[in-house]
Amino acid sequence: MGQTRFPNNLPILDGNNWNKWRIQMLVIMGFQEVSEIVEDGIPDTADLTTEVQRVLYKESKMKDCQAMFLLHQCVDEAHFKKIAKARSAKEAWEILEKRNEGAEQLKKVRLQTMKRQYEFMQMEPSERITQYFNRVTSHTNATKANGEKMTDQIIVEKILRTLSPKFDHIVVVIEESKKIDEMKIVDLQGSLEAHEQRILERST
Repeated sequence: MGQTRFPNNLPILDGNNWNKWRIQMLVIMGFQEVSEIVEDGIPDTADLTTEVQRVLYKESKMKDCQAMFLLHQCVDEAHFKKIAKARSAKEAWEILEKRNEGAEQLKKVRLQTMKRQYEFMQMEPSERITQYFNRVTSHTNATKANGEKMTDQIIVEKILRTLSPKFDHIVVVIEESKKIDEMKIVDLQGSLEAHEQRILERST
């Protein structure tokens, strides 16, 4: 018989964590001894010709209810509504897979598009430092939200490579006098804004 106790702090599927949730749930369902029911479903009732088969079917139904209860506890309200009418844990699992794997694929496509846009991003000649940093920050935040890991070092190096030519001198100074791998984005912005202000003062 399956375990009757459920682990504390169950993972909750919220639409943004499918891959991690799926791995966690497979482990939990294995611990609860309901994995086969979720994967294969309940045996066909037409095969219940012996007492042994009927007993096994009854046990399968109990495991299916246990698996369904577990799934109900581990999804948010939006996902609960999607599986509420499922007649078995196998059907509920397939619904979740279909909906979320499609979303994951769309997420990957969106991320690839964002990465291409990021690669081609450069500071415009008339753009101010604050404007360019806001544009880069907005793009990197959206990219991170889609699963890409971006450190301050990566962003700092990107900005230094793509500043307009009038900042070439200060870029050289920054690269030679400071450790780029330890520089924070806010510190880089402050240095560049100070340099930009001096340029503007000289041009007036």
